[in-house]
Amino acid sequence: MCLPEFSIRRPVTVAVFCLLAILLGAIAFWKIPVDLMPETVYPTISARAEYPGVGPEEMETLVARPLEEAFSAAPGVKEITSTASEGMAYVRVGFDYGVDLDEAANELRTRLDRRRGDLPEDMEPPILFKFDVSQFPIMFLTVASDDKDPKELRHFVERFIQPRLERVPGVAQFTVRGGLRREIHVDLELAKLRALDLPVSEVVRIVSQENLNEPVGPVQEGRYEVLLRTKGEYENLEQIRNVVVAVRQGVPVYLKEIANVEDSHEEVRQMVSVDGKPAVRLFVYKQSGSNTVQVSDGVWEAVAAIHKDYPKIHISSTGDSADFIKAAIRNVRDSTWQGGILAMVVLLVFLGSVSSAFVISIAIPVSVIATFALMYFCGFTLNTVSFGGLALGVGMLVDNAIVVLENIVRHREEGLPPQEAAIVGSQEVAMAITASTLTTIAVFVPVVFQQGVSAVTFQQLAYVVSFSLICSLLVALTVVPAMSSRWIRLSGRESKNIFRRILRAGQVAIDKLGDIYGGFLGDALNHRWITLGAAALMFLVAVEIIP
Repeated sequence: MCLPEFSIRRPVTVAVFCLLAILLGAIAFWKIPVDLMPETVYPTISARAEYPGVGPEEMETLVARPLEEAFSAAPGVKEITSTASEGMAYVRVGFDYGVDLDEAANELRTRLDRRRGDLPEDMEPPILFKFDVSQFPIMFLTVASDDKDPKELRHFVERFIQPRLERVPGVAQFTVRGGLRREIHVDLELAKLRALDLPVSEVVRIVSQENLNEPVGPVQEGRYEVLLRTKGEYENLEQIRNVVVAVRQGVPVYLKEIANVEDSHEEVRQMVSVDGKPAVRLFVYKQSGSNTVQVSDGVWEAVAAIHKDYPKIHISSTGDSADFIKAAIRNVRDSTWQGGILAMVVLLVFLGSVSSAFVISIAIPVSVIATFALMYFCGFTLNTVSFGGLALGVGMLVDNAIVVLENIVRHREEGLPPQEAAIVGSQEVAMAITASTLTTIAVFVPVVFQQGVSAVTFQQLAYVVSFSLICSLLVALTVVPAMSSRWIRLSGRESKNIFRRILRAGQVAIDKLGDIYGGFLGDALNHRWITLGAAALMFLVAVEIIP
Protein backbone atom coordinates (compact mmCIF):
# COMPACT_ATOMS: atom_id res chain seq x y z
CA MET A 1 0.00 0.00 0.00
CA CYS A 2 1.54 3.32 -1.14
CA LEU A 3 1.49 6.50 0.95
CA PRO A 4 -1.49 8.21 -0.81
CA GLU A 5 -3.58 5.02 -0.61
CA PHE A 6 -2.70 4.60 3.06
CA SER A 7 -3.75 8.18 3.83
CA ILE A 8 -7.05 7.67 2.01
CA ARG A 9 -7.77 4.38 3.78
CA ARG A 10 -6.61 5.71 7.19
CA PRO A 11 -7.73 9.35 7.37
CA VAL A 12 -7.84 9.37 11.19
CA THR A 13 -4.18 8.34 11.39
CA VAL A 14 -3.24 11.12 8.97
CA ALA A 15 -5.27 13.64 10.97
CA VAL A 16 -3.59 12.56 14.22
CA PHE A 17 -0.10 12.97 12.73
CA CYS A 18 -1.03 16.40 11.34
CA LEU A 19 -2.40 17.53 14.70
CA LEU A 20 0.73 16.21 16.42
CA ALA A 21 2.97 18.15 14.02
CA ILE A 22 0.89 21.30 14.51
CA LEU A 23 0.97 20.89 18.31
CA LEU A 24 4.75 20.42 18.41
CA GLY A 25 5.26 23.36 16.06
CA ALA A 26 2.93 25.64 18.05
CA ILE A 27 4.67 24.82 21.34
CA ALA A 28 8.07 25.29 19.71
CA PHE A 29 7.00 28.65 18.27
CA TRP A 30 6.43 30.07 21.75
CA LYS A 31 9.72 28.68 23.05
CA ILE A 32 12.01 29.65 20.17
CA PRO A 33 14.28 32.57 21.18
CA VAL A 34 13.79 35.74 19.15
CA ASP A 35 16.82 37.61 17.88
CA LEU A 36 17.85 39.82 15.00
CA MET A 37 20.36 37.45 13.38
CA PRO A 38 21.49 33.86 13.99
CA GLU A 39 23.79 33.48 16.97
CA THR A 40 27.32 33.48 15.60
CA VAL A 41 30.54 32.53 17.35
CA TYR A 42 33.40 34.56 15.90
CA PRO A 43 36.79 32.80 16.03
CA THR A 44 38.52 35.74 17.65
CA ILE A 45 40.43 36.21 20.90
CA SER A 46 41.48 39.65 22.09
CA ALA A 47 44.16 40.71 24.55
CA ARG A 48 43.84 43.95 26.50
CA ALA A 49 46.86 45.46 28.23
CA GLU A 50 46.76 48.53 30.47
CA TYR A 51 49.80 50.66 31.23
CA PRO A 52 48.54 53.93 32.78
CA GLY A 53 50.29 57.14 31.84
CA VAL A 54 52.12 55.75 28.78
CA GLY A 55 51.73 57.35 25.35
CA PRO A 56 50.41 55.54 22.25
CA GLU A 57 53.83 55.19 20.57
CA GLU A 58 55.36 53.63 23.68
CA MET A 59 52.33 51.35 24.07
CA GLU A 60 52.90 50.12 20.52
CA THR A 61 56.64 49.55 21.03
CA LEU A 62 56.66 48.18 24.58
CA VAL A 63 53.36 46.28 24.67
CA ALA A 64 51.59 45.74 21.34
CA ARG A 65 54.55 44.45 19.32
CA PRO A 66 55.74 41.91 21.94
CA LEU A 67 52.18 40.60 22.17
CA GLU A 68 51.92 40.34 18.39
CA GLU A 69 55.21 38.43 18.23
CA ALA A 70 54.07 36.08 20.98
CA PHE A 71 50.74 35.30 19.30
CA SER A 72 51.77 35.19 15.64
CA ALA A 73 53.17 31.63 15.73
CA ALA A 74 50.14 30.08 17.46
CA PRO A 75 48.47 27.33 15.40
CA GLY A 76 45.41 28.35 13.42
CA VAL A 77 46.09 32.09 13.54
CA LYS A 78 44.71 33.84 10.46
CA GLU A 79 45.38 37.51 11.18
CA ILE A 80 46.48 39.81 13.99
CA THR A 81 45.48 43.44 14.39
CA SER A 82 46.37 45.80 17.22
CA THR A 83 45.31 49.22 18.44
CA ALA A 84 47.35 51.40 20.79
CA SER A 85 46.12 54.43 22.68
CA GLU A 86 47.12 56.30 25.82
CA GLY A 87 47.66 53.69 28.52
CA MET A 88 45.82 50.98 26.58
CA ALA A 89 46.64 48.40 23.89
CA TYR A 90 44.31 45.91 22.20
CA VAL A 91 45.60 42.96 20.20
CA ARG A 92 42.97 41.04 18.22
CA VAL A 93 43.88 37.52 17.06
CA GLY A 94 41.65 36.02 14.36
CA PHE A 95 41.63 32.24 13.83
CA ASP A 96 40.47 30.02 11.01
CA TYR A 97 36.81 29.18 11.35
CA GLY A 98 36.29 25.88 13.13
CA VAL A 99 39.21 26.25 15.55
CA ASP A 100 38.44 25.28 19.14
CA LEU A 101 38.59 28.65 20.92
CA ASP A 102 39.16 27.06 24.33
CA GLU A 103 42.31 25.33 23.12
CA ALA A 104 43.34 28.46 21.21
CA ALA A 105 42.94 30.58 24.36
CA ASN A 106 45.07 28.14 26.37
CA GLU A 107 47.75 28.26 23.66
CA LEU A 108 47.80 32.06 23.71
CA ARG A 109 48.07 32.12 27.51
CA THR A 110 51.03 29.74 27.34
CA ARG A 111 52.80 31.91 24.76
CA LEU A 112 52.00 35.03 26.77
CA ASP A 113 53.60 33.53 29.89
CA ARG A 114 56.76 32.75 27.91
CA ARG A 115 57.08 36.38 26.76
CA ARG A 116 56.04 37.99 30.05
CA GLY A 117 59.65 39.08 30.63
CA ASP A 118 59.58 41.20 27.46
CA LEU A 119 56.77 43.35 28.86
CA PRO A 120 57.30 46.22 31.33
CA GLU A 121 57.46 45.01 34.93
CA ASP A 122 55.20 47.71 36.38
CA MET A 123 52.29 47.26 33.93
CA GLU A 124 49.13 45.33 34.61
CA PRO A 125 49.09 41.73 33.29
CA PRO A 126 47.32 41.46 29.91
CA ILE A 127 43.81 40.03 29.92
CA LEU A 128 42.57 37.57 27.29
CA PHE A 129 38.90 37.35 26.38
CA LYS A 130 36.87 35.78 23.59
CA PHE A 131 34.92 37.93 21.20
CA ASP A 132 31.18 37.55 21.65
CA VAL A 133 28.27 39.54 20.27
CA SER A 134 26.90 39.61 23.83
CA GLN A 135 29.78 41.99 24.67
CA PHE A 136 27.84 44.70 22.87
CA PRO A 137 25.08 46.48 24.82
CA ILE A 138 21.52 45.61 23.86
CA MET A 139 20.00 48.65 25.63
CA PHE A 140 21.02 52.19 26.51
CA LEU A 141 19.14 53.71 29.44
CA THR A 142 19.36 57.20 30.91
CA VAL A 143 18.46 57.99 34.52
CA ALA A 144 17.49 61.53 35.50
CA SER A 145 16.21 62.95 38.78
CA ASP A 146 14.23 65.97 39.91
CA ASP A 147 15.95 66.43 43.28
CA LYS A 148 19.48 64.95 43.07
CA ASP A 149 22.71 66.52 41.94
CA PRO A 150 25.04 64.54 39.61
CA LYS A 151 27.09 63.08 42.49
CA GLU A 152 24.06 61.95 44.47
CA LEU A 153 22.44 60.57 41.32
CA ARG A 154 25.48 58.48 40.40
CA HIS A 155 25.67 57.07 43.93
CA PHE A 156 21.91 56.36 43.96
CA VAL A 157 22.07 54.53 40.63
CA GLU A 158 24.99 52.36 41.68
CA ARG A 159 23.52 51.64 45.12
CA PHE A 160 19.81 51.09 44.40
CA ILE A 161 18.92 50.97 40.69
CA GLN A 162 21.74 48.90 39.22
CA PRO A 163 21.33 45.93 41.65
CA ARG A 164 17.60 45.75 40.93
CA LEU A 165 18.10 45.73 37.17
CA GLU A 166 20.89 43.15 37.39
CA ARG A 167 18.41 40.70 38.92
CA VAL A 168 16.43 40.60 35.66
CA PRO A 169 16.79 37.13 34.06
CA GLY A 170 19.21 37.20 31.13
CA VAL A 171 21.04 40.37 32.17
CA ALA A 172 24.80 39.85 32.38
CA GLN A 173 25.99 43.23 33.65
CA PHE A 174 25.52 47.00 33.61
CA THR A 175 28.04 49.70 32.88
CA VAL A 176 27.40 53.12 34.41
CA ARG A 177 28.52 56.30 32.68
CA GLY A 178 27.97 59.95 33.50
CA GLY A 179 27.17 61.68 36.73
CA LEU A 180 29.92 62.36 39.24
CA ARG A 181 31.57 59.55 41.17
CA ARG A 182 32.25 60.48 44.78
CA GLU A 183 35.92 61.01 45.57
CA ILE A 184 37.70 62.29 48.70
CA HIS A 185 40.38 64.80 47.79
CA VAL A 186 43.41 65.30 50.03
CA ASP A 187 45.27 68.43 48.89
CA LEU A 188 48.69 68.50 50.56
CA GLU A 189 50.49 71.78 51.31
CA LEU A 190 54.00 71.51 49.91
CA ALA A 191 55.54 74.15 52.23
CA LYS A 192 54.42 72.31 55.38
CA LEU A 193 55.63 68.97 54.02
CA ARG A 194 59.09 70.45 53.43
CA ALA A 195 59.13 72.05 56.86
CA LEU A 196 58.35 68.71 58.49
CA ASP A 197 60.65 66.80 56.11
CA LEU A 198 57.71 64.52 55.30
CA PRO A 199 57.64 62.83 51.86
CA VAL A 200 54.36 62.56 49.95
CA SER A 201 54.75 58.80 49.53
CA GLU A 202 54.85 58.38 53.31
CA VAL A 203 51.60 60.34 53.71
CA VAL A 204 49.92 58.23 51.00
CA ARG A 205 51.10 55.01 52.66
CA ILE A 206 49.84 55.99 56.11
CA VAL A 207 46.45 57.21 54.86
CA SER A 208 45.98 53.98 52.88
CA GLN A 209 46.99 51.72 55.75
CA GLU A 210 44.59 53.41 58.15
CA ASN A 211 41.65 52.69 55.80
CA LEU A 212 41.56 48.91 56.30
CA ASN A 213 39.44 46.36 58.11
CA GLU A 214 41.92 43.75 59.34
CA PRO A 215 40.88 40.29 60.58
CA VAL A 216 42.25 39.39 63.98
CA GLY A 217 41.29 35.73 63.90
CA PRO A 218 39.38 33.37 66.16
CA VAL A 219 39.35 34.01 69.91
CA GLN A 220 38.19 31.48 72.53
CA GLU A 221 35.43 32.89 74.71
CA GLY A 222 34.36 30.12 77.09
CA ARG A 223 32.67 27.43 75.03
CA TYR A 224 32.47 29.68 71.99
CA GLU A 225 34.93 30.68 69.31
CA VAL A 226 34.54 34.30 68.22
CA LEU A 227 35.90 35.75 64.98
CA LEU A 228 37.25 39.26 65.53
CA ARG A 229 38.30 42.01 63.14
CA THR A 230 39.50 45.56 63.56
CA LYS A 231 37.17 48.09 62.01
CA GLY A 232 39.42 50.70 60.47
CA GLU A 233 37.69 51.99 57.33
CA TYR A 234 36.87 55.69 57.28
CA GLU A 235 33.26 56.59 57.90
CA ASN A 236 33.43 60.39 57.66
CA LEU A 237 35.80 63.24 56.78
CA GLU A 238 36.75 63.94 60.39
CA GLN A 239 38.30 60.50 60.76
CA ILE A 240 40.44 61.18 57.71
CA ARG A 241 41.46 64.62 58.95
CA ASN A 242 42.47 63.21 62.34
CA VAL A 243 44.85 60.60 60.96
CA VAL A 244 48.34 60.93 62.48
CA VAL A 245 50.82 61.04 59.62
CA ALA A 246 54.00 61.80 61.62
CA VAL A 247 55.43 62.59 65.06
CA ARG A 248 57.83 65.48 65.48
CA GLN A 249 59.51 66.06 68.85
CA GLY A 250 56.89 63.95 70.54
CA VAL A 251 54.03 65.95 69.03
CA PRO A 252 51.65 64.12 66.60
CA VAL A 253 51.08 65.72 63.21
CA TYR A 254 47.53 65.31 61.96
CA LEU A 255 46.54 65.18 58.31
CA LYS A 256 44.29 68.22 58.68
CA GLU A 257 47.34 70.30 59.68
CA ILE A 258 49.18 69.68 56.42
CA ALA A 259 46.34 69.11 53.95
CA ASN A 260 42.87 70.21 52.99
CA VAL A 261 40.44 67.26 53.01
CA GLU A 262 37.16 67.71 51.16
CA ASP A 263 34.34 65.53 49.88
CA SER A 264 34.43 66.02 46.10
CA HIS A 265 34.15 64.01 42.89
CA GLU A 266 36.42 62.49 40.27
CA GLU A 267 37.67 64.46 37.29
CA VAL A 268 34.92 65.16 34.77
CA ARG A 269 35.73 63.45 31.45
CA GLN A 270 32.22 62.98 30.07
CA MET A 271 28.79 64.47 30.57
CA VAL A 272 25.32 62.97 30.21
CA SER A 273 22.16 65.06 30.20
CA VAL A 274 18.48 64.52 29.40
CA ASP A 275 16.42 67.55 28.45
CA GLY A 276 19.11 69.78 29.91
CA LYS A 277 19.24 67.96 33.25
CA PRO A 278 22.29 65.99 34.45
CA ALA A 279 21.75 62.28 34.03
CA VAL A 280 23.44 58.88 34.26
CA ARG A 281 23.67 56.45 31.37
CA LEU A 282 23.38 52.68 31.75
CA PHE A 283 24.70 50.15 29.22
CA VAL A 284 22.80 46.86 29.46
CA TYR A 285 24.58 43.64 28.45
CA LYS A 286 22.78 40.32 28.06
CA GLN A 287 24.03 36.83 28.82
CA SER A 288 25.24 34.78 25.86
CA GLY A 289 22.35 32.83 24.35
CA SER A 290 19.65 34.86 26.11
CA ASN A 291 16.60 36.11 24.27
CA THR A 292 17.15 39.81 23.53
CA VAL A 293 13.44 40.59 23.41
CA GLN A 294 12.70 38.79 26.69
CA VAL A 295 15.63 40.52 28.41
CA SER A 296 14.41 43.90 27.19
CA ASP A 297 10.85 43.20 28.36
CA GLY A 298 12.15 42.11 31.76
CA VAL A 299 14.22 45.28 32.12
CA TRP A 300 11.23 47.48 31.32
CA GLU A 301 9.12 45.61 33.90
CA ALA A 302 11.82 46.32 36.48
CA VAL A 303 11.93 49.97 35.35
CA ALA A 304 8.17 50.26 35.88
CA ALA A 305 8.60 48.97 39.44
CA ILE A 306 11.43 51.46 40.06
CA HIS A 307 9.26 54.34 38.82
CA LYS A 308 6.58 53.23 41.26
CA ASP A 309 8.98 53.10 44.20
CA TYR A 310 10.91 56.28 43.31
CA PRO A 311 8.53 58.74 41.59
CA LYS A 312 11.21 61.43 41.19
CA ILE A 313 13.50 59.10 39.21
CA HIS A 314 12.96 59.04 35.44
CA ILE A 315 14.42 56.22 33.36
CA SER A 316 14.19 56.45 29.58
CA SER A 317 15.74 54.68 26.61
CA THR A 318 18.12 56.11 24.04
CA GLY A 319 18.49 52.80 22.23
CA ASP A 320 16.91 49.34 22.49
CA SER A 321 17.89 46.50 20.15
CA ALA A 322 14.63 44.75 20.94
CA ASP A 323 12.65 47.50 19.18
CA PHE A 324 14.50 46.93 15.92
CA ILE A 325 14.26 43.15 16.31
CA LYS A 326 10.52 43.32 16.93
CA ALA A 327 10.04 45.58 13.91
CA ALA A 328 12.14 43.33 11.66
CA ILE A 329 10.39 40.15 12.80
CA ARG A 330 7.02 41.87 12.51
CA ASN A 331 7.73 42.91 8.92
CA VAL A 332 8.82 39.41 7.91
CA ARG A 333 5.87 37.87 9.75
CA ASP A 334 3.42 40.21 8.02
CA SER A 335 5.00 39.45 4.66
CA THR A 336 4.62 35.72 5.39
CA TRP A 337 0.91 35.74 6.21
CA GLN A 338 0.15 38.31 3.50
CA GLY A 339 1.93 36.10 0.99
CA GLY A 340 -0.07 33.11 2.23
CA ILE A 341 -3.36 34.98 1.82
CA LEU A 342 -2.41 36.14 -1.68
CA ALA A 343 -1.43 32.58 -2.57
CA MET A 344 -4.85 31.32 -1.49
CA VAL A 345 -6.61 34.09 -3.44
CA VAL A 346 -4.66 33.22 -6.56
CA LEU A 347 -5.50 29.55 -6.04
CA LEU A 348 -9.15 30.39 -5.66
CA VAL A 349 -9.17 32.35 -8.92
CA PHE A 350 -7.18 29.86 -10.96
CA LEU A 351 -8.74 26.65 -9.61
CA GLY A 352 -12.25 28.02 -9.78
CA SER A 353 -13.33 26.02 -6.73
CA VAL A 354 -13.60 27.00 -3.09
CA SER A 355 -13.18 23.41 -1.91
CA SER A 356 -10.06 22.95 -4.06
CA ALA A 357 -8.54 26.20 -2.80
CA PHE A 358 -9.27 25.15 0.79
CA VAL A 359 -7.56 21.79 0.36
CA ILE A 360 -4.49 23.44 -1.16
CA SER A 361 -4.34 26.15 1.49
CA ILE A 362 -4.02 23.49 4.22
CA ALA A 363 -0.52 22.73 2.94
CA ILE A 364 0.80 26.17 3.93
CA PRO A 365 0.03 26.30 7.69
CA VAL A 366 0.78 22.60 8.28
CA SER A 367 4.19 22.85 6.59
CA VAL A 368 5.09 26.18 8.22
CA ILE A 369 4.01 25.21 11.74
CA ALA A 370 5.81 21.86 11.54
CA THR A 371 8.97 23.72 10.50
CA PHE A 372 8.95 25.57 13.84
CA ALA A 373 9.53 22.23 15.58
CA LEU A 374 12.68 21.68 13.51
CA MET A 375 13.92 25.17 14.37
CA TYR A 376 13.40 24.55 18.08
CA PHE A 377 15.08 21.14 18.24
CA CYS A 378 18.01 22.31 16.09
CA GLY A 379 18.64 25.27 18.40
CA PHE A 380 17.74 27.92 15.82
CA THR A 381 16.43 31.35 16.76
CA LEU A 382 13.46 33.09 15.23
CA ASN A 383 15.38 35.76 13.33
CA THR A 384 15.18 37.62 10.04
CA VAL A 385 17.09 34.85 8.24
CA SER A 386 15.04 31.88 9.46
CA PHE A 387 11.75 33.77 9.18
CA GLY A 388 12.85 34.97 5.75
CA GLY A 389 13.37 31.33 4.77
CA LEU A 390 9.75 30.64 5.68
CA ALA A 391 8.58 33.64 3.68
CA LEU A 392 10.68 32.43 0.76
CA GLY A 393 9.18 28.96 0.94
CA VAL A 394 5.52 30.00 1.28
CA GLY A 395 5.09 30.33 -2.48
CA MET A 396 6.70 26.93 -3.12
CA LEU A 397 4.78 25.06 -0.44
CA VAL A 398 1.63 24.79 -2.58
CA ASP A 399 3.31 23.61 -5.79
CA ASN A 400 3.21 19.90 -4.94
CA ALA A 401 -0.34 20.10 -3.62
CA ILE A 402 -1.54 21.85 -6.79
CA VAL A 403 -0.05 19.19 -9.04
CA VAL A 404 -1.64 16.38 -7.02
CA LEU A 405 -5.03 18.10 -6.80
CA GLU A 406 -5.17 18.94 -10.52
CA ASN A 407 -4.45 15.35 -11.45
CA ILE A 408 -7.10 14.10 -9.03
CA VAL A 409 -9.68 16.53 -10.42
CA ARG A 410 -8.82 15.41 -13.98
CA HIS A 411 -9.60 11.81 -13.10
CA ARG A 412 -12.81 12.90 -11.40
CA GLU A 413 -13.88 14.68 -14.57
CA GLU A 414 -13.15 11.50 -16.51
CA GLY A 415 -15.69 9.68 -14.37
CA LEU A 416 -13.68 7.87 -11.69
CA PRO A 417 -15.14 7.61 -8.16
CA PRO A 418 -13.67 10.05 -5.58
CA GLN A 419 -11.45 7.59 -3.72
CA GLU A 420 -10.20 5.84 -6.84
CA ALA A 421 -9.50 9.19 -8.52
CA ALA A 422 -7.55 10.31 -5.46
CA ILE A 423 -5.45 7.14 -5.38
CA VAL A 424 -4.73 7.01 -9.11
CA GLY A 425 -4.14 10.72 -9.45
CA SER A 426 -1.73 10.84 -6.50
CA GLN A 427 0.24 7.77 -7.58
CA GLU A 428 0.72 9.10 -11.11
CA VAL A 429 2.44 12.29 -10.00
CA ALA A 430 4.10 11.08 -6.78
CA MET A 431 7.45 10.39 -8.42
CA ALA A 432 7.35 13.64 -10.41
CA ILE A 433 6.69 15.92 -7.42
CA THR A 434 9.24 14.04 -5.31
CA ALA A 435 11.91 14.59 -7.98
CA SER A 436 10.87 18.25 -8.30
CA THR A 437 11.10 18.81 -4.54
CA LEU A 438 14.48 17.10 -4.27
CA THR A 439 15.74 19.18 -7.18
CA THR A 440 14.77 22.37 -5.35
CA ILE A 441 16.34 21.14 -2.11
CA ALA A 442 19.53 20.25 -3.99
CA VAL A 443 20.03 23.98 -4.63
CA PHE A 444 20.55 24.48 -0.88
CA VAL A 445 22.83 21.47 -0.36
CA PRO A 446 26.08 23.41 -1.05
CA VAL A 447 25.10 25.91 1.67
CA VAL A 448 25.19 23.12 4.27
CA PHE A 449 28.86 22.48 3.51
CA GLN A 450 29.92 26.13 3.64
CA GLN A 451 32.55 27.24 6.13
CA GLY A 452 32.97 30.49 7.99
CA VAL A 453 30.59 32.98 9.51
CA SER A 454 28.40 33.03 6.39
CA ALA A 455 27.71 29.31 6.87
CA VAL A 456 26.13 29.95 10.30
CA THR A 457 23.91 32.61 8.77
CA PHE A 458 22.73 30.84 5.63
CA GLN A 459 22.60 27.29 6.94
CA GLN A 460 19.50 28.20 8.91
CA LEU A 461 17.95 29.49 5.71
CA ALA A 462 18.82 26.27 3.88
CA TYR A 463 17.50 24.00 6.66
CA VAL A 464 14.26 25.95 7.07
CA VAL A 465 13.44 26.04 3.35
CA SER A 466 14.41 22.40 2.80
CA PHE A 467 12.42 21.08 5.76
CA SER A 468 9.35 23.13 4.84
CA LEU A 469 9.49 21.72 1.29
CA ILE A 470 9.77 18.16 2.64
CA CYS A 471 6.77 18.83 4.86
CA SER A 472 4.83 20.18 1.87
CA LEU A 473 5.71 17.01 -0.10
CA LEU A 474 4.40 14.79 2.70
CA VAL A 475 1.26 16.91 2.96
CA ALA A 476 0.72 16.67 -0.81
CA LEU A 477 1.01 12.85 -0.70
CA THR A 478 -1.10 12.34 2.44
CA VAL A 479 -3.39 15.18 3.46
CA VAL A 480 -4.36 16.36 -0.04
CA PRO A 481 -5.45 12.90 -1.31
CA ALA A 482 -7.33 12.19 1.93
CA MET A 483 -9.22 15.49 1.77
CA SER A 484 -9.73 15.34 -1.99
CA SER A 485 -11.43 11.95 -1.76
CA ARG A 486 -14.09 13.39 0.55
CA TRP A 487 -14.42 17.15 0.09
CA ILE A 488 -13.58 18.01 -3.52
CA ARG A 489 -16.58 18.84 -5.69
CA LEU A 490 -16.42 19.45 -9.38
CA SER A 491 -16.87 23.06 -10.45
CA GLY A 492 -20.10 22.29 -12.27
CA ARG A 493 -21.74 21.22 -9.01
CA GLU A 494 -20.88 24.40 -7.11
CA SER A 495 -23.89 26.31 -8.38
CA LYS A 496 -24.83 27.49 -4.89
CA ASN A 497 -21.37 28.88 -4.11
CA ILE A 498 -21.52 32.57 -3.16
CA PHE A 499 -18.30 33.16 -5.12
CA ARG A 500 -19.83 31.77 -8.32
CA ARG A 501 -19.74 35.02 -10.27
CA ILE A 502 -16.22 35.86 -9.12
CA LEU A 503 -15.00 32.40 -10.00
CA ARG A 504 -16.72 32.50 -13.39
CA ALA A 505 -15.12 35.87 -14.18
CA GLY A 506 -11.77 34.46 -13.11
CA GLN A 507 -12.24 31.43 -15.30
CA VAL A 508 -13.09 33.62 -18.28
CA ALA A 509 -9.92 35.68 -17.72
CA ILE A 510 -7.84 32.51 -17.37
CA ASP A 511 -9.33 31.09 -20.58
CA LYS A 512 -8.40 34.27 -22.42
CA LEU A 513 -4.92 34.12 -20.99
CA GLY A 514 -4.69 30.51 -22.17
CA ASP A 515 -5.75 31.54 -25.66
CA ILE A 516 -3.11 34.26 -25.76
CA TYR A 517 -0.45 31.87 -24.56
CA GLY A 518 -1.57 29.27 -27.10
CA GLY A 519 -1.17 31.73 -29.94
CA PHE A 520 2.22 32.85 -28.65
CA LEU A 521 3.33 29.22 -28.30
CA GLY A 522 2.20 28.46 -31.82
CA ASP A 523 4.23 31.36 -33.22
CA ALA A 524 7.29 30.22 -31.26
CA LEU A 525 7.01 26.66 -32.61
CA ASN A 526 6.51 27.88 -36.18
CA HIS A 527 9.63 30.08 -35.96
CA ARG A 528 11.99 27.86 -34.01
CA TRP A 529 15.25 29.40 -35.20
CA ILE A 530 14.07 32.90 -34.29
CA THR A 531 13.01 31.66 -30.84
CA LEU A 532 16.33 29.94 -30.22
CA GLY A 533 18.26 32.94 -31.56
CA ALA A 534 16.38 35.30 -29.22
CA ALA A 535 17.11 33.00 -26.28
CA ALA A 536 20.82 32.86 -27.17
CA LEU A 537 20.91 36.65 -27.52
CA MET A 538 19.35 37.16 -24.10
CA PHE A 539 21.87 34.72 -22.61
CA LEU A 540 24.78 36.67 -24.12
CA VAL A 541 23.34 39.94 -22.84
CA ALA A 542 23.02 38.42 -19.37
CA VAL A 543 26.64 37.26 -19.46
CA GLU A 544 27.75 40.71 -20.62
CA ILE A 545 26.06 42.56 -17.74
CA ILE A 546 27.45 40.23 -15.03
CA PRO A 547 30.22 42.72 -14.10
